[in-house]
Amino acid sequence: MHSMRLSASDLPLMEPTEIPAALTPIVQLEGVSVGLGGRLIQSGMSFSVREGEFLAVLGPNGAGKTTLLRLLLGLLKPLAGSLAVFGRPPSRGNRGIGYVPQFREMEAAMTLRARDVVRLGLDGHLWGPGLPSKKRRAIVDEALDEVGALSLAEASISELSGGERQRVLVAQALLTNPRLLLLDEPLASLDLVRGSEIVNLVARLCRLRGVSVFFVTHDINPLLSVMDGVIYMANGRCAKGPTKEVITSESLSALYGSPVEVIESRGKFFVAGVPT
Repeated sequence: MHSMRLSASDLPLMEPTEIPAALTPIVQLEGVSVGLGGRLIQSGMSFSVREGEFLAVLGPNGAGKTTLLRLLLGLLKPLAGSLAVFGRPPSRGNRGIGYVPQFREMEAAMTLRARDVVRLGLDGHLWGPGLPSKKRRAIVDEALDEVGALSLAEASISELSGGERQRVLVAQALLTNPRLLLLDEPLASLDLVRGSEIVNLVARLCRLRGVSVFFVTHDINPLLSVMDGVIYMANGRCAKGPTKEVITSESLSALYGSPVEVIESRGKFFVAGVPT
């Protein structure tokens, strides 16, 4: 990866000064710093996220994208600054947050049926298996049907394609009607068609429900038509901006530390040359 010289002062920020009570941010960070293993990952993160906002989270490997999600989930504590989710400090097991992890974190579930994986969204936080019931089954079936995966209910996760697995994980994450959905590289290993299907599925469901979305990805092209803005991370700094300000050749070249070309045609954007 090329060296990057991006600083927070170079990046557009969206920080409302006064927010009506009805529009209190879903997420608010002020001067947040976080580290792992004695290494500072991010410093001075400051931004807010409103209800229903769909954000792509971009940046090179090691920039802190997954670390940001772990902060919101209450799995990590900031070294400095203040962080609020739904107006309160993050806590583990927050039912208001849906989480789609990187699939390698689900390897232990490969022998489970699709319906069993989704059911974990209902009672996976409890010790031992949840009590079987017609109501629980109906809820799981409804979630699978909503993502177009009801026909896969009895198949084991190991039998499903990458796109089918992601549909099952999205169903699990949305099962408790969360206000915030975090997706950690759900497009990894998916081809362009399957990736676009997952993006459109998430966008449609979250727009209907008014859910805020953090969508971590290395490929922004499938998200360009649905995202409201970008959180981009590099060189230990983080900033948030609207899509039309962030998705420019200058901004992305600075972010990735190498030439990136943004082409606009008929109101659509195509990003070429993003390092992998």
